[in-house]
Amino acid sequence: MGNVRRQFLLNSMKLFDLVLMVASFGLAAVVVSERATVSVAEFLALRVKIQNLVTFSLLLLLWHLIFSSFGMYASRRLAGRWDEVVDIIKATTLGTFLLLCSHFAFHISLIMPEFLGIFWLASTVGAISSRMTMRALLKRLRLHGRNLRDMLIVGTNPRAIQFAEKMRQNPALGYRVMGFVDQDWSGLTAFRQSGFDLACDFASLPAFLRANVVDEVVVTLPMRSFHSQASEIATLCEEQGIVVRFVSNLFDLKKARSRAEEFDGDSLITHYTGGLEGWPVVFKRVVDVVFSLGVIILLLPLFVLTAALIKLTSRGPAVFVQKRLGLNKRHFGIYKFRTMVVDAEKRMKEIEHLNEVTGPVFKIKNDPRITPLGRFLRKTSIDELPQLFNVLKGDMSLVGPRPLPIRDYEGFNEDWQRRRFSVRPGITCLWQIGGRSSISFEKWMELDLQYIDKWSLKLDLEILVKTIPAVLRGSGAA
Repeated sequence: MGNVRRQFLLNSMKLFDLVLMVASFGLAAVVVSERATVSVAEFLALRVKIQNLVTFSLLLLLWHLIFSSFGMYASRRLAGRWDEVVDIIKATTLGTFLLLCSHFAFHISLIMPEFLGIFWLASTVGAISSRMTMRALLKRLRLHGRNLRDMLIVGTNPRAIQFAEKMRQNPALGYRVMGFVDQDWSGLTAFRQSGFDLACDFASLPAFLRANVVDEVVVTLPMRSFHSQASEIATLCEEQGIVVRFVSNLFDLKKARSRAEEFDGDSLITHYTGGLEGWPVVFKRVVDVVFSLGVIILLLPLFVLTAALIKLTSRGPAVFVQKRLGLNKRHFGIYKFRTMVVDAEKRMKEIEHLNEVTGPVFKIKNDPRITPLGRFLRKTSIDELPQLFNVLKGDMSLVGPRPLPIRDYEGFNEDWQRRRFSVRPGITCLWQIGGRSSISFEKWMELDLQYIDKWSLKLDLEILVKTIPAVLRGSGAA
């Protein structure tokens, strides 16, 4: 797509978004006008004032700036459909919040909760529909040989070939791999068998860029041994205004996901394995707070009854607090209803030889330190209910790898097992619904890492639903 047509398309999108904001505002105003203190006609009549015109113009400007800051007008060719939808939701949500702020600042009577809900829904649906329609149209154009970009790949290693194959298998992205750049090396024989062409070597690259249409250059060289060449290529592309991309997995990490960031002029590539941040993580935390608070209020009589029974049947406090390892191995005190005699920790060494599980974890079915009431509390998992307060505080989540005692962690002998601490620990996880204490320590760790690698809000919901029958069965409880 030429620069003139691209600019026309971008300007059309910007104009559409502003019109969409006005239309959503108008729709919301019409719907709620019957409940507002002024009618729509009166509202429009009042808005003739210069001050009100300036206010609305400012809101339009802020709406445009918000959409720009979330990359709504940047190239989304390589971005996934879901990523774009999430960014749109973020933008419209922030824009709706600014409308709420304008209500308090300028006393706009029409802006009430119902107005905000209709405005957010209309603007979000409109923005998503327009972007998805644009995606469909561009896909159709690209599949018919229009709106294509010529790409040159630097490097002929397996990673470069794999990247080119992805481009070839996704023609809707609109990329043509015009060739590869590399020097003579032992891997060229395998490269030639892939069916791709070698365009030139490093020395001929400047001349090749001058003489050919090249929209983007993708560098797949190993940074450790080809840093100087990669740096020269990036500078060369910068001078000629050619987009240059670097394959982000510089260290050949197997599990970590990556993302590009910018901080104070410095470009950063972040590698992470757990759920680092974003709306799904925020929503997970909201669910944790709302659910734990609701269950605590609902089960408050059970809390009081259990505490009273513990005090009446054995000596010591009703609630036991133990140091555990949380997110990134932070120490916190986990709350549990006391199920053992008061000096249980001191008697640990006396019965360590009775441990029935492999690895550093200590578990025995008939632990002599457990009280008769404690055995029932463990069987029904009532002893773990106080951990809802840990969830409320933020030490834990409803779903996540179980927090381990410091003693158990000191027995770890494999670093891969420590990745389980990269996310917030939880009350339940795959281990709880898969057999609990009947599962070996190694399998337990594998299930925790499986949860981290496949985490989603849907998976959390599935685990929560499956936890209920597992608790009712009392399977694997010890």
